[in-house]
Amino acid sequence: MASANNAHRGGDSGSRFVPPEEESASWPQNLSRNATMRISDVLRHLSLEFPAVSHSKLRFLEEQGLIDPVRTASGYRKYSPADIERLRFVLVEQRDRYLPLKVIKEMLTALDSGESSLDHPVRPRLATQDGLSPVQASAMEFQKLAAATGVSQDFINEMVAAGLIRAGEQRSTGFAARADLSHEKEIVRIAALLREHGIDWRHLRSMRAAADRQLAIIEQSVAALRSKDTTSAQARADATAGEIAELCSQLHTSWMRHGVTGNDGRY
Repeated sequence: MASANNAHRGGDSGSRFVPPEEESASWPQNLSRNATMRISDVLRHLSLEFPAVSHSKLRFLEEQGLIDPVRTASGYRKYSPADIERLRFVLVEQRDRYLPLKVIKEMLTALDSGESSLDHPVRPRLATQDGLSPVQASAMEFQKLAAATGVSQDFINEMVAAGLIRAGEQRSTGFAARADLSHEKEIVRIAALLREHGIDWRHLRSMRAAADRQLAIIEQSVAALRSKDTTSAQARADATAGEIAELCSQLHTSWMRHGVTGNDGRY
């Protein structure tokens, strides 16, 4: 943590000195609060798991009172490993459980007071005392993926850097928790075959971006179901999203086949 002479907490509305005992009360209590990271460092640590995260997103979450980075005397934001974990908690709850920020803020307040729901335990996973180590995107898992698919580690690294392989894409289990890595293996296998035809990660990145836009449309179409906090509604939302995704896939295949072969539709 920066010294008491120049470290303050607070958003754009003002800054205030934070006593050490007040800082230690906020969750996660067992992670470093040495605020040395700039906002660009935060994005670098989070972007693999949350590709859509941005400067404006972080500032918005700060304005909503979900995070409270240190401000230097010159007004620059500085973040600690504990700040990063709070951010990650917010982003996971938004992405995986579709919770509104008001509810997430209430959850953080409960965590700050030492409470943790038995059906939704919270364990800090990202930070170490000296910095961050994204567990879901561990180098060991990517090494396993390279070995399992027969491609080079450099090829895997290129795909990760381009966002073609992302940690935590499976909502319930996460990347590292799935021993078979079947989804990632399939992506790597297809990407390796496409590379033989001169299609590399630069081309695939635009394809991935297009797929992300289509997924966003699908999620919008089931948003009303997602907003209902019942098991049956969530199940219907998942089933509907899967059905729409399959239809989109069929439509895309039809367009591609017609574009390549002409009107007869045969390869």
